[in-house]
Amino acid sequence: MSNINIDVKELEGKLLFAIPKKGRLYQKCQQLLEGANIQYYRKNRLDIALSTNLPIALVFLPAADIPKFVADGKIDLGITGQDMIAESNVNVHQLVELGFGKCDLCIQVPVASNITDPKQLVGKRIVTTFTHLSKKFFGKLDEELKPEKPTDINYISGSVEVSCTMGLADGIVDLVESGETMRAAGLTRIYNIMSTQAVLISNPHTSQQEFIDKIKGRIQGVIAASKYVYCSYNIKRANLAKAIKITPGRKNPTVSPLEDDEWASISVMVEKKDSAEVMDKLEAIGATDIIIFNIDNCRT
Repeated sequence: MSNINIDVKELEGKLLFAIPKKGRLYQKCQQLLEGANIQYYRKNRLDIALSTNLPIALVFLPAADIPKFVADGKIDLGITGQDMIAESNVNVHQLVELGFGKCDLCIQVPVASNITDPKQLVGKRIVTTFTHLSKKFFGKLDEELKPEKPTDINYISGSVEVSCTMGLADGIVDLVESGETMRAAGLTRIYNIMSTQAVLISNPHTSQQEFIDKIKGRIQGVIAASKYVYCSYNIKRANLAKAIKITPGRKNPTVSPLEDDEWASISVMVEKKDSAEVMDKLEAIGATDIIIFNIDNCRT
């Protein structure tokens, strides 16, 4: 780790929590930490920052390095991609799927090549950042098809998508999110090796399991809060059954009496993506005072 300017004694007894230092996961992780009320101040982009309200030291690392640091026990807890874990080939506990950083690790070829099956690449040149997963995949095909020479897997650290255009490869193995970069490079995907997203991971032998469970619960609360809103409305008791059918809640809605015995007040969590339609349906059966609140955090 570089750019560290902190007394090692300050880390004693603290939970070491690794966060991607840049790239597609960094911003999302900042939002997650804020939602979980893990407060910190990172001075001059140092690689370690102490939490100001919890016994946690945040360690900022390349996402690809986090699985190994966690597996080796140098870090207790971390956030990285499932693709990074698989590529590192290490043993960590995957605690929570975080729902962001979603993409596919795909085999891609030039559109003009007319290649449609990975077997057509056996014995040819593959360029990738994911050499372990690529060798594992094409190694099985090599064993099955027994080409004159094994498939040639070569590592490149970035701009993998230009390898075919530059004549360095017949195909690539790379991550695809929206597919815009792939299409711009004249490539098409022919096989999905794995789908991946960001996950919270921990060391299997950590001495901080109780505290890790606490942080895990907070993060799960942030994720749940991002998916749900809190809905409150009034409904005539004659239409209560219809209302509950529209808003059943995660378990059951909270039904409270009003001064007018013919009416009741309902409080319930509904999925954020469905909230507008839920309001339309409630209004159609005579519900009034329909209010939607955002949820910052929750426990479900």
